[in-house]
Amino acid sequence: MINESVNIFVLNWNQKAMTLDCIKSLEKVTYNNSKIILIDNGSTDGSVDLINEHSSNIEIIEVGDNLGYAGGNNYGFINSINQSKYSIFLNNDTVVSPNFIEPLIKALNDDFSIKQSAPKILFADKPNSLWFAGGYVNLFFSWIRHRGIRKIDKGQYDNNIIIDYATGCCFCMRSTDFELFNMFDESFNMYGEDVDLSLRIQKFGGKTIYIPESKIWHKVSASIGGQFSFIKWKRKNIGKIKLIINNLNPIILPFALILNFTMIIVEIPILIFMKFRKKL
Repeated sequence: MINESVNIFVLNWNQKAMTLDCIKSLEKVTYNNSKIILIDNGSTDGSVDLINEHSSNIEIIEVGDNLGYAGGNNYGFINSINQSKYSIFLNNDTVVSPNFIEPLIKALNDDFSIKQSAPKILFADKPNSLWFAGGYVNLFFSWIRHRGIRKIDKGQYDNNIIIDYATGCCFCMRSTDFELFNMFDESFNMYGEDVDLSLRIQKFGGKTIYIPESKIWHKVSASIGGQFSFIKWKRKNIGKIKLIINNLNPIILPFALILNFTMIIVEIPILIFMKFRKKL
């Protein structure tokens, strides 16, 4: 039985109720050598007081300012007093199954070439509907997609597979590997830093694996207005452009950027339609 130490990093910014729900689910995990570490990104809603009142067994790291997803997680990882062999980065707008840790750790323990493990992620408001069953990336065609998204989970994605990237919503790494690959790139603004990390891992021969035995549920983009939020769409496209510039050969880069900007124009009416339909 694996019993190596695990830190679970949960980043919060002014979402005390949602974060508390996440922590309550983490307190029910079956893995007996894990530590919850709350990273508070300068909240002003009393988040820290509420979490302190709820539990004294959580390490709370107060950043002071909102450093964003990458900066906040990096800060918490560096400044945690609790060192661990494995690190799990988990969105605060999630709840987890009690046994979600063990499969993620086992995958890393069994194969050193695997540098990241990612769970099956489902929609919290549609618990049988898939949000993430692996990720595909083709930057030339401006394509970053979740495998299986919005499909009913019927077990069709229940095989472990190597994937192109792990979503920042939840993934696990050896702590030494996270440091080795220089953590998150803080020049990204909330979207793209997860894909960037996975691509950097692959450049050095590492692998990212999808582990469906591990399950969590995600309240999608709750911090910025929902899954069809304009803010989310804008940040995702800025992140995608940065990924294209950072990773593609300069010879094909101009063509990829033209395709990307074409896709952005096409997506605008689709986004407006989806937001309108949601309000009906």
